[in-house]
Amino acid sequence: MTVAHSLLSCGNVFYWFKRREIVLITALLGGFVFLCTTRSSGGEFNAVVSIGDTAPTWKDLVGVDGKLHSLADVADKAFVLVIFTCNSCPYAVDYESRFVDLETRLGGAAGELAIIAINVNLIEEDRFAAMKQRAKERKFQFSYLFDESQAIAKAYGAARTPECFLLDGDRKIAYMGSFDDDSRGLIVTHRYVEEAIESLQNGAPVRVQETPPVGCAVRYSRSREGRKTS
Repeated sequence: MTVAHSLLSCGNVFYWFKRREIVLITALLGGFVFLCTTRSSGGEFNAVVSIGDTAPTWKDLVGVDGKLHSLADVADKAFVLVIFTCNSCPYAVDYESRFVDLETRLGGAAGELAIIAINVNLIEEDRFAAMKQRAKERKFQFSYLFDESQAIAKAYGAARTPECFLLDGDRKIAYMGSFDDDSRGLIVTHRYVEEAIESLQNGAPVRVQETPPVGCAVRYSRSREGRKTS
């Protein structure tokens, strides 16, 4: 029996990976079903989602206001800025005032932008009680949500805090990456998120659609010898 015949013997299932292409060949009822070749999703700096993808949605995430929140809650807004952030990361802390400023200028009940900050870290200083205290101290007017399951961050492929995803009116990803080009806020030359919003407002293509996120690694839980760690 040749190698090819061996690979295609009844009951064998195998995956061939080549340059992010996946070919699945499986035997079914003595015949063969060939599923078409597909490219795995992912952008230049994101392994999961791409520019133009429909944004992953969520519902019933608890906010620091004590309410349950869904993406559908802001259906009336022209744009949505999803920010994966936390309390403990110095980079995230440095950006808080800029998030507050953007909310003041473009958000609020009358604004066309909804800012939704989401924390998925499970360490003590990022837990829900600490989030509520942080939001109170910093006077957050935007939604600050907690996802203990971490599922929504994984769905977006979020790797850093902070990491931004700007959604357009069709809730497709129009920009993702860093908020701007200087985490310290000292010499900002490109305000990526605001520039993307301006392009969308003018019906123009977003010039810079993706940048590498800069910040602390999202603290995803992992199993180690039967124990979950963060």
